[in-house]
Amino acid sequence: MILLTGWVDVDPAQRDAALAAGCPHMRATRAWPGCLDYVWSADPLNPARIYVYERWESAEALDSHLRGPHYRAMRDAIGAHGIRGVEVFKYEPARQGAVYDPKGVPRADFFEADQP
Repeated sequence: MILLTGWVDVDPAQRDAALAAGCPHMRATRAWPGCLDYVWSADPLNPARIYVYERWESAEALDSHLRGPHYRAMRDAIGAHGIRGVEVFKYEPARQGAVYDPKGVPRADFFEADQP
């Protein structure tokens, strides 16, 4: 699994328009083979910031997306609204686990689901 997370800052006066312009491309990307999640969303406290969250089945699926039409269309749609900064990283998680244990307590450690 590959995760992409980060942010894109645009002209604050154009952020909502940028996200609206991106919606058709988000929808198309979600249907792309190997896409598990694809969300670009507004930061409620920073009027310029758009957060990026993507989850892909594999590096091959991400590569296919990056070479495909929906990536370019999304890039161009957001880019038309005055990009002021970008910081997006990809990750390949070595471990994953639930945040809440069986008793509903949030935990930062990785635990076995059957632990007391």
